Amino acid sequence: MPINLREDVAYILLKKISESDGQGQQEVKFTESDLAGRDLSPSDLLGHLDYLNQKQYINAEFTGNAYGNQEDTPDAANPKEFDFRIANTYGSADGPLPHLIAFKSAELTEKGRKMLEKMEANPPQALREGPATSIAAKDMPFLEKVMIRGNLTDLFDARDISEVVFRTMRDMMTNEAADRVTSELHEEMEPTEDKALQNEIADLWKDTNPIVHFLSRIRPPLIIKSDTFLFRIKQEAGLPSGSNVEFVVQAVFKATKDELSEERIKEISGFLPDKIKELWEQA
Repeated sequence: MPINLREDVAYILLKKISESDGQGQQEVKFTESDLAGRDLSPSDLLGHLDYLNQKQYINAEFTGNAYGNQEDTPDAANPKEFDFRIANTYGSADGPLPHLIAFKSAELTEKGRKMLEKMEANPPQALREGPATSIAAKDMPFLEKVMIRGNLTDLFDARDISEVVFRTMRDMMTNEAADRVTSELHEEMEPTEDKALQNEIADLWKDTNPIVHFLSRIRPPLIIKSDTFLFRIKQEAGLPSGSNVEFVVQAVFKATKDELSEERIKEISGFLPDKIKELWEQA
């Protein structure tokens, strides 16, 4: 079940787990006070925990069903059964919710620590404003931003689509302008052990295909109309069935603008055709 991932909630969960990290066997419970004013349903809470685990921000082994109900409530009679436990104690019309989600073990991964450090340096605006809506995603790695904002399900799809969007953008730019963009894209695409995803964003911008990269350096900038731009993405990027090409392109644009200075953002805008320029400026 997809969830609307929220930056403020992710921060609170990572912070809470961090505070208990490395202290051995300890019961940890998220209560109403931990998420006061967040307007969060129990299933949303569990969905966030499940997401953080799946995306390797935390290393946790779940027991029971993360979206459990009365029938699949795990037996909590023996507290020693679990090393790490999260109880959802939100009130409900018929009393405390019965479901208990537990971890045999849980800790922040290196990726989770890096994300928490960024968030602590610049806490989510929603924490100061009360309940939040959707995640800003600014502290996430580039490919995860594209995946979440583009409603994709795979990091490799996010990588392949981003590369084709970058290629099409770069084809309209001078080498000098493209090089200035390269100089600002030195963040890693994704903190992972998978070598296929370990490059810097700059490597994706320049193109991982050496022949395509070479050709883009020796030919003059192309004039590409908006419809042609979108057609190229649709044909070359292998969009998943049902994906909206404009929506996905804008997801790449948003993630890219997070990495660039205002000067570069404005410079790129000057090379884009009318409709694509609108998508860029709205991102």
